[in-house]
This record gives sequence, structure tokens and C-alpha cells, in this order.
Amino acid sequence: MTESANPFESLQSQIDEAAAYLDIDDDVIERLKHPERVLETNLSVELDDGSLERFKAFRSQFNGDRGPYKGGIRYHPQVSRDEVKALSGWMTYKTAIVDIPFGGGKGGIVVDPTAYSESELERLTRAFAVELRPLVGEDRDIPAPDVNTGQREMNWIKDTYETLENTTEPGVITGKNLASGGSEGRVEATGRSTVIAAREAFDYLDTDLEGATVAVQGYGNAGWIAAKLIDEMGATVVAASDSSGGIYNPDGFDPVAAKDHKNETGSIVGYEEGQEEITNEDVLTMDVDLLIPAALENAIDGDLAEDVSADVISEAANGPLTPEADRVLEGEDVFVIPDILANAGGVTVSYFEWVQNRQRFYWSEQKVNDELEGLIVDAFDALVDTIEEHDLDNPRTAAYVVAMQRVADAFEEGGRFP
Repeated sequence: MTESANPFESLQSQIDEAAAYLDIDDDVIERLKHPERVLETNLSVELDDGSLERFKAFRSQFNGDRGPYKGGIRYHPQVSRDEVKALSGWMTYKTAIVDIPFGGGKGGIVVDPTAYSESELERLTRAFAVELRPLVGEDRDIPAPDVNTGQREMNWIKDTYETLENTTEPGVITGKNLASGGSEGRVEATGRSTVIAAREAFDYLDTDLEGATVAVQGYGNAGWIAAKLIDEMGATVVAASDSSGGIYNPDGFDPVAAKDHKNETGSIVGYEEGQEEITNEDVLTMDVDLLIPAALENAIDGDLAEDVSADVISEAANGPLTPEADRVLEGEDVFVIPDILANAGGVTVSYFEWVQNRQRFYWSEQKVNDELEGLIVDAFDALVDTIEEHDLDNPRTAAYVVAMQRVADAFEEGGRFP
């Protein structure tokens, strides 16, 4: 795994790859490679002992041609300006590939949330919400959860915004709990789209998903839910890992019980006697039918890609493959379902949540799941059509061809102002 791959440069490389297949002017392509604006702010937060600590935070609004900016907020020590810019770009093309009326945004705070109390995290979150207040709104920019954030943080942001604006506006943020205007099906959405896309890929490749072997790298929300759902589809999860290490059982294991063990102990390692303990790298290079990278970006670089043995990769994480890894795997005929399609379930159900908030009318979980499946299947079909139309070997390039054309069309049809 590489530490040096710049995610923003990776995004721009992916855009350049797709641009060769599009009849779009170079100056418009250049516009599609950069964010419209980036907020960088320093948050001063009082800790429980009365001292002050400074936290750097970012919000990137990449492109709003197709609708309000949309994207999560992550809390992680490795958050950086370039990472947030890249993630907001990926979100722009993610919303376009599934054809929902949003642009792309992303935010983050440089912090290790495990080192702070709940009250400290609440003060930090509310401080960030104050800084975001001029930028966000249900018709402007709609944040959501990401790495190390969830319903709790979204509820705090919503409450801060509504208090300061003296209004009720649940659509200002998505990923809330149900009592605060959240949507059924939102928690499982990213993992669900990851396995729906994998199912479609297996069907396209004329391969049986029943009995297929699966490895999952990263056992957070997206990873463990993907494991659970792919197991329910008849596949066999044989390996999984988290930040502490991994486990392997050639006969498979119960993904839900493994998650329960992680909840109790803090790690998936040690679940069930007799299982082999392995590394994250072992999981990524395991000889399986399907690999689901569900951790952070740059998990697989060009060198590690030489050892990848999976036939299909469905990217639950954002940017888990570097461009060099993409080129290696393309040469090995590995079918990579790109992140902007595979993990688009989160933003898609966030869109459903936003719609429900605007209408003040809420859907059943079954309706949410059915609508999500329809959009992911349609997006996969558009991907396949583009692969065949342009005789492409890389599904990621095909996804960007579809998404960039939609964004460029919206830009061109809007004319020029001023």
C-alpha cells in the first residue's frame, strides 16, 4: 500500500482517461478537473479540561452544474485539502452516474475522534456547523456522514443550523436518525449498492454469484453490511479485515456474528477459534471471486495490484485503487466496478432522504430499497452500454464517460453568466 499517491491527482488522471472518448472542449474538461471553491478553516474548541485546541477543517464544493453540492463530512487524522477536493470531485461524478440532481461536495476535520469525549466531539461538530452555515442549505450544499461520522454528528449539525437560522429545515443535511428526519434504508445503502453492482457484474460476465468466494477489506459500516448482504445472496465470505488485522476461513463465516465480535472487542480479529489471522494486504491479494475494498483510498497501488487475484472488485471505499493499480488490473482482465457506481447507494438514499424532507412525506424501507436498486441497475446498464460502444477495457473509464457527459451537458445548456 502506498502513502504517496495524491487522491486529487488520481481524480484528474481518471478524468483525462475518459476525456479521450468525449467530444468536449479542452477548456470545459479543464473546468471539470477543479473545484469551484474550497473552505479552509481553523476551529478553536474548548476541551473538557478547559484548554483550547485548534482543529483544521475543510469543505470543498466541486461542481454545482446539476444541482446543490452533496457530500459527506469525515473525521480522520489524514484529512487534507487535496483529499477533500478529490472526494468532492468523485461525488460530482457519482451523483451524475446514478443520475440524481446533485453536484458534488465533501468536508472533513483533521482529528482522531477516538481521542476525544462525546462532549468534545459535539463542541467540535457544532463549531464546524457554524463555519459551514453560510455555505449550506437544502438548495445550496447538503452534507452527510462519511468516515467516523454518523447520525449523531448529522443531528448536531442540523440542530446548530436550525437554531442559528431560527427555522426548521431537515433537508439541510442527510444521514440523520429517523426521529430527526432520516430515511429508512440509509444505514445499509452503501453496502447495498456495492453488492447490487457486484451481482450485476457477475451476471454480465456470465458468472454464478451463488457460492462465489468473497473477501472484504474494511469492516466498518459499508464493509460489514456488504458482507452481510452478499452472504444473503448465496456467496461465501471467507476473509475480512479491519485496521487491527484480518481473519480467514476457507469454509466461510457468519458476517453478522463477526460484526458482533468487533462491537464487543473493538476488532474483527479473534472471532471464532480456528480461523487464521491474516493482514490487510493478505485480504487484498486473496484468491477469491469478489474483492470488496471498503476502507480508505489508495489501498491498492501498482505494486500490490500485481498480486491481486480477485476476478471482480466492487469498490465500497472511495478511491481504493491508484491509477497505476487500475492499469495493472486492466491488463489482468479484472472487472473493477468503480467507486462512483459501486458505493453510490449512500448518496442515492441521501437524495431520497432529501426528497422526503422536502415533501414532509416519508417512505417505507421497501420503497427505498426498490428505488435504490432501480437506479443502480440503470447506472450499471449505462456503464455496460458505454463499454461496448467505445470498446473499453476499463469500466472506470466508461463510468466517467457517462458521468462527465452529463455534467458537461448541464454546464453547456446553462449558458454563460456573467
